[in-house]
Amino acid sequence: MSIIISVGIFLAVLFVLILVHEWGHYIVAKLTGMRVDEFGIGFPPKLFSFRKGETEYTLNALPVGGFVKIYGENPDELEVDNGGGANDRSRAFGARPKWAQILVLLAGVTMNMVLAWLLLIVILLTGIQSTVEEGQQGADAMLVISDVMVGSPADGVLPPRSEVVSVMAGNKRLDNLIPSAFSDFIVENADVEIVITYIFKNENSTAILTPHTGVLSDSSSRPAIGVALALVELKHYSVLEAISQASLQTVAITKAITVGLGGLIKGVITGTADYSQVSGPIGIVSYVGDAVAIGFTALLYFMAIISINLAVINLLPVPALDGGRIIFVVIEAIIRRPLNPVWAGRVNLVGFASLMLLMLLVTVHDVLRLW
Repeated sequence: MSIIISVGIFLAVLFVLILVHEWGHYIVAKLTGMRVDEFGIGFPPKLFSFRKGETEYTLNALPVGGFVKIYGENPDELEVDNGGGANDRSRAFGARPKWAQILVLLAGVTMNMVLAWLLLIVILLTGIQSTVEEGQQGADAMLVISDVMVGSPADGVLPPRSEVVSVMAGNKRLDNLIPSAFSDFIVENADVEIVITYIFKNENSTAILTPHTGVLSDSSSRPAIGVALALVELKHYSVLEAISQASLQTVAITKAITVGLGGLIKGVITGTADYSQVSGPIGIVSYVGDAVAIGFTALLYFMAIISINLAVINLLPVPALDGGRIIFVVIEAIIRRPLNPVWAGRVNLVGFASLMLLMLLVTVHDVLRLW
């Protein structure tokens, strides 16, 4: 898949996820009595707009998500006479109860988590590939290469996650495509070339290999080509099973991302960060093509993971993110007065600069890794 298509798909996924995030802010702001001045799809320049009630809905030229403009988020807006008087000022973001402000700030990440959960439910209802033991497989089970040993005959020839379609040795064909029969077939035909037809990224390919001894271990006399095999079949879940499993997976993915992100931040501070375990925009784009090639289900799973990533990142206690803004609201609730806007602006600037620096470091390592 071309890089242009991969970038396009990634931007489309990001567009949907950011739009869902902003819709969460929008709907809760409305429900808690705040005045929403604008809900924008994309970013300016403006292409089209219409007004319904007090809110202007805009379609903009840059398709990179969306935004919500809530009256009073910027304290400077309160100094402008918009003709609404005290009634409008009472509906400003900062004038609403602190619990309402926190709910609005939490709504975006909540929608990202809900979207990821719903996507996982759809995936499970559609069916996911699951490994099964020999003797327990159904008629539609596939023989899949789960791993390839480095330095083995299969290294660089057979890609992991490919489906074995047929195995030939001269005029002999392996009729029973299961791991044990595959291994025995290699041993029995170690003196001839093995021709393996496989499917990878929806394309049929053929590999020709010669079995070697010493592949499994230095002292092993058993001929092998150096692949790990698994039987995989499509497993479908009932609605209740899908809801339960999706909930467990959402929690597990969130925990893994949180731990990984925490480790990265700690590593950046101490100078011991392992950037090989994280990816920025460039690295993520490189995964899009693989996800699309595997199938629509893989793309949905990719989308769910990115959605959870956005939620976790936005909850970081960093100024300029939702998590940092929540901390500001909590501080205001404790001291019972608004924070100094000049001080808050400077802290936000430092937080934003720190985020950009972290993103730059990750992106540089993405480029070096791909280079």
